[in-house]
Amino acid sequence: MKFKLTAILLVFTIGWATAQQKKWTLEECVLYAVENNLTVEQFELDLENVMIDEKDALGDLLPNLNASTSASSNTGFSINPTNNLPTNSTAFNVNAGFSSNVVLYNGLQNIKRLNRAKMAAISSQYRLDNLKDDIQLNVANAYLQIVSNKEALKVSRAQYAVTEQDLKRTKELVESGVVPKGDLLEIEATAANQEQQIVNNESLVLISRINLAQLLQITDYENFDVSEETFNIPLSDVLNNSPKTIFAKALEFRNDIKFSKANVELAEKDLEIAKGAFAPTLTGFFQYGTRYSDVTQIPDANGIAYTPSFKDQLWIFDGISYGAQLSIPIFNGWSTRNSVNRSKISLEKFRLQFEQDKLDLETTINQAYVDVTTFYKAYEAAEKTLEARRLAYEYARERFEVGLMNSFDYSQAQARVDNAEAEVVRSKYAYIFRLKILEFYFGIPITLE
Repeated sequence: MKFKLTAILLVFTIGWATAQQKKWTLEECVLYAVENNLTVEQFELDLENVMIDEKDALGDLLPNLNASTSASSNTGFSINPTNNLPTNSTAFNVNAGFSSNVVLYNGLQNIKRLNRAKMAAISSQYRLDNLKDDIQLNVANAYLQIVSNKEALKVSRAQYAVTEQDLKRTKELVESGVVPKGDLLEIEATAANQEQQIVNNESLVLISRINLAQLLQITDYENFDVSEETFNIPLSDVLNNSPKTIFAKALEFRNDIKFSKANVELAEKDLEIAKGAFAPTLTGFFQYGTRYSDVTQIPDANGIAYTPSFKDQLWIFDGISYGAQLSIPIFNGWSTRNSVNRSKISLEKFRLQFEQDKLDLETTINQAYVDVTTFYKAYEAAEKTLEARRLAYEYARERFEVGLMNSFDYSQAQARVDNAEAEVVRSKYAYIFRLKILEFYFGIPITLE
């Protein structure tokens, strides 16, 4: 029994440790964010409401059916329900029946409301999908920020390791009298600055991890982390397409454009519904009723009056009525006309918004295209600068070690290398993110493969 308990605890501990050590990939972060975002859940509830509205619109096309019954007792003066004559007695009466009404024609408003409800469901789905698109971009940006900060941290630690070696060699040079002791102090100051930079980069990594965890709505910040990967510049053919080509393709699948267009179509349907109120309304109706009264007197075959039973009276006094009713609108204080005019204004506003959304998309794509080109050039320039700074640093080291350069100039050469390496990391991930944005507008899913 003790062995079994130990085994269970061991399995639980291993499972808990594995869960704590989980490293999230970008794809996992995106999927988790979409599935657990509170705004997404709210939009999904809105979509469910719209689906109910569609059922309401369908129900308006069907006839209704209502049943009614009443029981009453009268004492004193009343009207006998069987002969409609006044009486002064105690009577017990029961009335029952059911009725049905159906709109046969009302300017096709019910059919148009059903079509609008179906369109509203599609529009709500576009709205939800557009939110998920935005979440994917935000998560990708936050994820790449963590990776960028981690790589910057690695660089700063590597720089500090080099400085430690320089510090060791400088001590030897000072002891041998090659360089003055003041040069050692300068190297020690450089090492202290690099230690501070390591602390700053560690803070940036932690803050960026917290930011992504908050996007994913994960509260265990301390144990949340992304996979340890260093991403190279990805290969992409998206730049082989012009901004106009990317924009034309984005118009076909972007959910924000589909949502904006759906709003125009909904406004058009609202205008049709408003105009339908000018048409006459034709309603069909059917009613069935029966009654019972304990004061009912009818003659039998011999002409003798008697009170039929409850069951017999329900059959004797039942009856139906049916027909149609036509209502023609003539004047209602310009309410219908005003409603039509409001619908026209709303339609025009949604049309203008649709055109504005297309212009905004085109501007965004053009800016993203320029950003990709600019940041790639900046990355290439940063790489060349880093290479030159490293060569200059090696040359400075050789001169410093033989006493031909003072510690201040040597530390400046090293600082320029540090800055160049940091700029390479920054421009690299700035380029990767903007490339992923442009690919996303071209219909390519966000991945870091």
